[in-house]
Amino acid sequence: MEKAYRIKKNNDFQRIYKQGKSVANRQFVIYTAENDNGHFRLGISVSKKLGNAVTRNRIKRSIRECFKLHKENIIAKDIIVIARNQSVDLDVAETKKSLEHVLKIAKVFNKRIP
Repeated sequence: MEKAYRIKKNNDFQRIYKQGKSVANRQFVIYTAENDNGHFRLGISVSKKLGNAVTRNRIKRSIRECFKLHKENIIAKDIIVIARNQSVDLDVAETKKSLEHVLKIAKVFNKRIP
């Protein structure tokens, strides 16, 4: 994921938490807020409670992979993905399916995803 698509600064995270809307399923919580860019920006939060660095990085990689696949289909918004405990046991395909589910609920797709 290119730098322009990332959210790294704490100020941005705090703004999205306060001004954004949240939706969730068992594996992920998604916060969305409007942005001025012509594309979406992604922030990922995985707590140390979920496991060691290897586990957390695996979860983050699978989340990024899902967003990379749907790059053209996502509306220009700021999106924060927070992983929950149940996301530890998921493989990449299950993570993709779960993220697609919660992103549909959040209405961030600009067209219908099967």
